[in-house]
Amino acid sequence: MHLVIQGAEIETRDLKEIAKLSGAGAIERLSDTAFRLKDARPAAGIDKLCANAKLDHGFVPEGRKLTDCRLLVMDMDSTLITMETIDELADMVNLKAEVARITARAMRGEIEYDQSLRERLALLEGLDESALQRVYDERLKFSPGAEQLLEQVRRAGIKTLLVSGGFTYMTDRLKTRIKLDYTHSNVLEVKNGKLTGAVIGEIVNADAKRAMLLKVAAELNISREQIAGVGDGANDLKFLAECGVSVAYRAKPVVREHTTYALNHSGLDAMRWLLSAENT
Repeated sequence: MHLVIQGAEIETRDLKEIAKLSGAGAIERLSDTAFRLKDARPAAGIDKLCANAKLDHGFVPEGRKLTDCRLLVMDMDSTLITMETIDELADMVNLKAEVARITARAMRGEIEYDQSLRERLALLEGLDESALQRVYDERLKFSPGAEQLLEQVRRAGIKTLLVSGGFTYMTDRLKTRIKLDYTHSNVLEVKNGKLTGAVIGEIVNADAKRAMLLKVAAELNISREQIAGVGDGANDLKFLAECGVSVAYRAKPVVREHTTYALNHSGLDAMRWLLSAENT
């Protein structure tokens, strides 16, 4: 096993101490923000040291190659992009704080997702459809490293799937903009240019995200071991459970407890070093 250490600022003394604790045979520089400690092993004290130094860490099996992965599946809100779309829509009618509280409870797994979405959408009834374009144009930003990660996986021939409890207005545009292979999200109902406070068809919840992932995996004829996934909320856990490598990105504790790795300080491009034990 190799131990990958990543962070915005990696102090030499911390790196050497982690290497000592893990019994690593050598320290290899991967980039300005990533190092690989070769032939390392888990040991008491590593988790605490990394947490105190604001470093992400993960043990990567020797021999793992980026091309072993055939599909990358991602959540959208607060994962691929920095915002929660529905919270920003609510801001257009001065209800962001109220809606954000419901969103946060749902992401922590405190309330059932379908219920939370219905409650939030009901508050948006009557909102002009043009607000969707305003949010896309003015507020949508990619998470740090997101575009770099997507470029890396594209070069490796890895397919991409975006599964979101958000809305097709955003995912359709992102699919074209950043060349995603598949997307799946909720369809907002609009009448006379206004949101009705409902969605068309079934709500894209945790089960629907998982089902879409399994459908795409079947189409590509790939196994669980060939899938990598990243998400941040409780409604991502079911699809993450179907991934050979799962990553919690700036995630809620309930998600971090059930994934292969957690990225609390690094950008999404840090996934690249967790998906491969090689430099190419």
